[in-house]
Amino acid sequence: MSVQVVAAKMAEVELKDINSKSLPAAMPVVQKQEEKSVVKSQTAVPSTSPAVSAAAKVAAAPEEPTLPTPSPNLMKMPQASVLKRTEPQHNGGEAFINPDGTVTEAPKTVKKQIQFADQKQEFNKRTTKIGRRSLSRSISQSSTDSYSSAASYTDSSDDETSPRDKQQKNSKGNGDFCIKNIKQADFGRREIEIAEQAARPACAEMPALMALRKRAQGEKPLAGAKIVGCTHITAQTAVLMETLAALGAQCRWAACNIYSTQNEVAAALAEGGFAVFAWKGESEDDFWWCIDRCVNVEGWQPNMILDDGGDLTHWIYKKYPNMFKKIKGIVEESVTGVHRLYQLSKAGKLCVPAMNVNDSVTKQKFDNLYCCRESILDGLKRTTDVMFGGKQVVVCGYGEVGKGCSAALKAMGSIVYVTEIDPICALQACMDGFRLVKLNEVIRQVDIVITCTGNKNVVVREYLDRMKNGCIVCNMGHSNTEIDVASLRTPELTWERVRSQVDHVIWPDGKRIVLLAEGRLLNLSCSTVPTFVLSITATTQALALIELYNAPEGRYKQDVYLLPKKMDEYVASLHLPTFDAHLTELTDEQAKYLGLNKNGPFKPNYYRY
Repeated sequence: MSVQVVAAKMAEVELKDINSKSLPAAMPVVQKQEEKSVVKSQTAVPSTSPAVSAAAKVAAAPEEPTLPTPSPNLMKMPQASVLKRTEPQHNGGEAFINPDGTVTEAPKTVKKQIQFADQKQEFNKRTTKIGRRSLSRSISQSSTDSYSSAASYTDSSDDETSPRDKQQKNSKGNGDFCIKNIKQADFGRREIEIAEQAARPACAEMPALMALRKRAQGEKPLAGAKIVGCTHITAQTAVLMETLAALGAQCRWAACNIYSTQNEVAAALAEGGFAVFAWKGESEDDFWWCIDRCVNVEGWQPNMILDDGGDLTHWIYKKYPNMFKKIKGIVEESVTGVHRLYQLSKAGKLCVPAMNVNDSVTKQKFDNLYCCRESILDGLKRTTDVMFGGKQVVVCGYGEVGKGCSAALKAMGSIVYVTEIDPICALQACMDGFRLVKLNEVIRQVDIVITCTGNKNVVVREYLDRMKNGCIVCNMGHSNTEIDVASLRTPELTWERVRSQVDHVIWPDGKRIVLLAEGRLLNLSCSTVPTFVLSITATTQALALIELYNAPEGRYKQDVYLLPKKMDEYVASLHLPTFDAHLTELTDEQAKYLGLNKNGPFKPNYYRY
């Protein structure tokens, strides 16, 4: 039998099959609620289009449908070695020629294509204007919001309206706050409850902060304290704020980063009576306006400052210097803010005692090292979906943050270079197996550039111009001064927003770099940080506030102090039960031999952990 005759017979078989009024009874409909629309679409879509090949139809079909009971010919299908295959027909069908000359139809290829086309039509039908907006938001932001639920809980109808232009009140009629949307409060409360649940020993993610709340709640060591804070506003920070309130303090809060606020958490805090002024995506003007609203309020003056970056302290010093007459102390968390405090102290302009939490052992070793070791990967994955294996990465700075980032990337198979100004840190990098280079030596070849120095102008326009096409540039330091982003805002360069906090900066020749969070802190701008680490940092901050607020006059002068070693050890001890860890105790003889108290502190202040 010739191939032409077989093709003619196959066309008759296919046309007869297509002209059937409905699907076979044995074929189930994919979604029950769409049964009518499925049948309607299948009869409407032409199956004889020559534009789609049989292979494309099979590949496009999402899953194999349940077929009708096969014919006797199919049940007695000859072995593959004795089958001959015809050319694909115009309608996408295929046939097998059996040795006896009969023609066997390939199983229902056309109907798989019809189902696929129908599904596509149904998808387009269901994507209304609101649906498309939600889908677009899901695609562009779900992997990059500071918390995965933030995108889901945001009312897109409010996205274009600045919170400063809205009058909002909580359920008690209080309007002393400015956030994205107070309607998100219920969702935010669930986020905070998750963090609090994780804070209990059974879940063991934030044990110390809840233990501190339980132990000190009866004593109210912060009764009368009026704390103005400027930190990242996340569910874990909310647990800290509510702990401070439980210990007797009044709080007013702003965000230290324009991208890191979890809007639903801010709403929950506002609903709970906290004066919160923050939302995700603030402008520079909004940022300073929020800080001012926290500070400049009639009938309320702060007597304690909790800062992260030094912006709040700077604003009060610049705009309201007389407030320092009643402020008892400053607690600063970041290396940038601590650097500012030391500058004020050196110039004789520091008006109150300040506690350097950043250089406490529990903050530096755990938040800076272990936290960044995990969150650098999270931030890069959520924003770029990059594969780390084999990538060439340069990490600028080998302090605790740089050590964490380098170790994580090396473990993922990246080739890691390190830049460093300090010979001691440089030697550590070499001993850890990293190649120490100058940035200009590798800038043309690396795939990822990460800054974590706390300095300014680490990556300048000269280096940005020389980067390879597609190079990812990000910052793990607190401030946005490390990457010279301002030099990229020139007429010859084009900025293209890819997704939330991911920009392509395009050169005239077509080269582009991928800039994350506009050079701001990557992990808290684009992802999250481990709750357990935040428990350590938040507990350290709370103890520092208690210490400065209750210290007798004269104990601390107008200078910058480290957290007492005993408090560092106490914070660490509160987290040990999480791991079912058991400390060894010194005997009296051993304690005497070492000249130590059996209960600590166990190391002198100059000890390097």
